Amino acid sequence: QVKPQFESRASVNCAVFTAIAFKTQVVAGTIYFIKVQVSDVEYVHIKVFEPLPQENVGPSLVSFQTGKTRDDPLTYF
Repeated sequence: QVKPQFESRASVNCAVFTAIAFKTQVVAGTIYFIKVQVSDVEYVHIKVFEPLPQENVGPSLVSFQTGKTRDDPLTYF
């Protein structure tokens, strides 16, 4: 659901956008830290906020880190 937000903010078009791993942090909703494969060799880490269900708002891209590899550890940022 956040692929269009990422593509717009990073000024890229991703043929591949596959989540490889994730971590969560519960706040007034949930923050997801997700490692995403965007090409054969390129990965990004994205931070997504999903509000509580009663807010009727979809997930939103908070921030991202580019230039990652498959082996880079997924950390909170």
